[in-house]
Amino acid sequence: MPIEAYVIVSANGMLADSSGVMPDSLKFPGDQAFFEGALDEADLIVHGRHSHEDQARSNERMRVVLSRAVPALAPDPDHPRSTLWNPAGASFEEACAAAGVTPSAKIAVIGGPHVYALFLGQYDVFWLSQAHSVQIENGLGVFPDVPARTPQDILAASGLHAADTRVFDAERRVDLTAWRR
Repeated sequence: MPIEAYVIVSANGMLADSSGVMPDSLKFPGDQAFFEGALDEADLIVHGRHSHEDQARSNERMRVVLSRAVPALAPDPDHPRSTLWNPAGASFEEACAAAGVTPSAKIAVIGGPHVYALFLGQYDVFWLSQAHSVQIENGLGVFPDVPARTPQDILAASGLHAADTRVFDAERRVDLTAWRR
């Protein structure tokens, strides 16, 4: 099953501010369109309790939500197309089966930091968008080790390499790099 991750970060590797909210300074039309298109193609979205793509079609998508509130797996009482998953009590394959997706499903991981880190050794592609002119002080890093290490260093250490980059907004210095296994 192909596993891909999607995130936009600030120049210093933050995906959210100190309250855990993605600031408007990280929202760019080109990146948002890429992100929504990618999620439209995914069979399953995987994220933590506080991550959500907040798109028009969000509630239509099948998802697995990581949560310590359940011992293993459970239906999400608030979202009928969601399965709650505690990795300490069930495997990812079991979570996919509970969500009703096949082993060949395309998986999209959309955060937060511990969710991104959980799949580091399994990504086929990690789509890293970066707003190079945005700094978020005391924010939430894309991985637990950020800012002590850069997202790029962490991705490279996990066996991924920067394969190609495209520019979303040259004036505001926003680009997307595909990190591939």
